Amino acid sequence: MSDPHHRTTGSLGDFFDNVPTASTPLPEREVRDEPAPGSRRALREAAAREAAAREPEGRQRAPHAGDETRQIPAQPAQPVAAQPAAAAESSAAAPAEQKPKDDSDHPLDALFAPESAVEAPRRRKGRGCLIALIILLVIGGGIAAGGAWVYSTYQDKIDDIMGWGEPKDYEPGLATGEAYVTIKKGDTGSPVSTALFEAKVTKTDRVFYDYLIENEPNATFFPGVYKLQQKMTAKDALKALEDPENRMENAVRIAEGSTVDSSLPRIAEGVGIPLGDLQAAVKDPKVYGVDAQNLEGWLFPAVYTFDPGASAKDVIAAMVDRTRESLKKAGVPDAEAQRVLTIASIIEREARTPDFPKVSRVIQNRVEDGMMLQMDSTAQYGYGELHAGKASTSKEAQFDDNPWNTYVITGLPATPIANAGDAAIDAAMHPADGPWLYFVTVDFSTGETQFSETYEQHQKGIDRLAEWCSANPDYKGC
Repeated sequence: MSDPHHRTTGSLGDFFDNVPTASTPLPEREVRDEPAPGSRRALREAAAREAAAREPEGRQRAPHAGDETRQIPAQPAQPVAAQPAAAAESSAAAPAEQKPKDDSDHPLDALFAPESAVEAPRRRKGRGCLIALIILLVIGGGIAAGGAWVYSTYQDKIDDIMGWGEPKDYEPGLATGEAYVTIKKGDTGSPVSTALFEAKVTKTDRVFYDYLIENEPNATFFPGVYKLQQKMTAKDALKALEDPENRMENAVRIAEGSTVDSSLPRIAEGVGIPLGDLQAAVKDPKVYGVDAQNLEGWLFPAVYTFDPGASAKDVIAAMVDRTRESLKKAGVPDAEAQRVLTIASIIEREARTPDFPKVSRVIQNRVEDGMMLQMDSTAQYGYGELHAGKASTSKEAQFDDNPWNTYVITGLPATPIANAGDAAIDAAMHPADGPWLYFVTVDFSTGETQFSETYEQHQKGIDRLAEWCSANPDYKGC
């Protein structure tokens, strides 16, 4: 049994015996100039002294915003005062692994201690620069390729917007020579602009029309034949058309590639002869010494001026005589006149002037090889759609069985299909040398034509034309 009067050291009895009472004087509070050992202030000052000791002389850290107001002078670290016994006993009772070995082992030392310099490994620049260069080249190449495609596809539109490329109008002062332009009844700005371009008055097909839209949208044109000059500006061409002195009286212009049916109304309008009289005048070719079933191809394309009172037969006879002059000039025998005019008429409808001799060779090579000509213009003429404004032939026209359709017959069509000029007649009589059997226009805006010896080559040209028409769907030839 325990003794109730026995005290054990460290028991609750000792605690209550030592509790101060109201009569017990409190010990005086010790005034310290230095922080209490183990306090946060002591730890901060110790860390500051240690950091200052590490810095070379004269390089103590300057105070920063957030430091204590009192600056700590650089001085050697001082020993910390011994801890009280109770604190020592507490420290002794702590596990060994929790007791700090020295000041540097304290967690707060790591927080306040300056970072040690660590040498960073050198980066290998070569590979990174190479990769960056490759990426830039790929991106730049893609942008360049895309830009090239856009420009090649929309070059005309881009040039118009940016003001690049060759000017579409002639410079003032270049006008020269003579040019004859026919304006039909009811013609407005667009067909007049085309007529001026075809007569080599203006530089491009649309420049005159664009000038009208911008400057004279209400301009009025009177039918007739006008005498102008080649290489005129759009502005000067308009002034010339508005001048009555340039309108030729009793005059008519027969166009290259026109037909009898399309020419007679122009003659009636320009010369003032009733259309019915002209239609009667062309019914019998023998009246004019022509041995053919009609006068197709014999109304030579040119500008004619007639005296007042000229009859319908006088007008037709003048045109037939002019055709004979062209045949004679090209050295065509009388017996070959109809054949040469037939070939020349196809050339006139199928090609542009620089290609006339080569197209003539294609026609004659195919005839000599016993091949069908398969010319769209002949099928269109036989079906009655020659002036429909299309380069390609409709299925109805292509398979229509008539003496002019060279998709159905072998050899030349029954008669000429249009009025041919001097250049076409000469080309029909003097074809170029070459093995070509096919040709196709691959760009209607420039007239570029591909000539081929094999069908495989020709098919590639057809594909080129299809691509061009896809990029220019509004062009009248597609």
